[in-house]
Amino acid sequence: MSIKPDVLLSQILDELSKHASERYRQAIEHYLKVKPHNLEYLGVRIPEIRKIANAFFQELKSLGIKNVDDIILYCDHLLESRIAELRTIAFQWSFKCKNQFQPKHFNVFERWLKKFVTGWGSTDDFCVKSLGYFIYTFPEFIPKVKKWVNSKSQWVRRASAVVLIYGLRRGEFLEDAFEIADLLFYDSEMYVQKGYGWMLKEASNTYRNEVFTYVMKNKDDMPRTSLRYAIEKMPEEMRKKAMLKN
Repeated sequence: MSIKPDVLLSQILDELSKHASERYRQAIEHYLKVKPHNLEYLGVRIPEIRKIANAFFQELKSLGIKNVDDIILYCDHLLESRIAELRTIAFQWSFKCKNQFQPKHFNVFERWLKKFVTGWGSTDDFCVKSLGYFIYTFPEFIPKVKKWVNSKSQWVRRASAVVLIYGLRRGEFLEDAFEIADLLFYDSEMYVQKGYGWMLKEASNTYRNEVFTYVMKNKDDMPRTSLRYAIEKMPEEMRKKAMLKN
């Protein structure tokens, strides 16, 4: 038993519409400066989106739709709608299937990153969960990740750093993190600077001294945005030393 993607999408939109707020939608678009042709917001808050995503995922499971490749097909359909709330649902569904990920799925996830991620929020939502888990599970793809630093898209460049956070929280990828930081070091975009600064901050939870050594070596040239993020969780004495220029 199955359900057509168009039918499922229509059902989800009906449910989302019950929780949509025009005031909230306008606030989002004002804050994010969303271009109408790029992405549409319905005005549903994240907790409600998560609940709706869970409910419909359970419905798919009840229909016997559990295989990751089948779920990805539905996710693709949601993503193609260019509706932000449906994108959030698609990313959430993919993460629920993480234990079924295989190396072949890298091409799918890289396509999603390059085609459907449009801001720091969607970058982080996707990279800290599904894509981050994938890279943690299949680290042989890290060389491909490092190529993202040359992308014209600031979100793909940010992703090259943020995608390592899942592994860094589990004590992996320290040297890769330093290499990514080096490659993004002089990036002029604020969200890229924040991205690799956040990556270093997460690394510091396990490797405080190593990250501090990296920061002290580079602090005179490192963008202050990146520096502040990198040292945020360090003791005050370390932070003061890092903020002093030679």
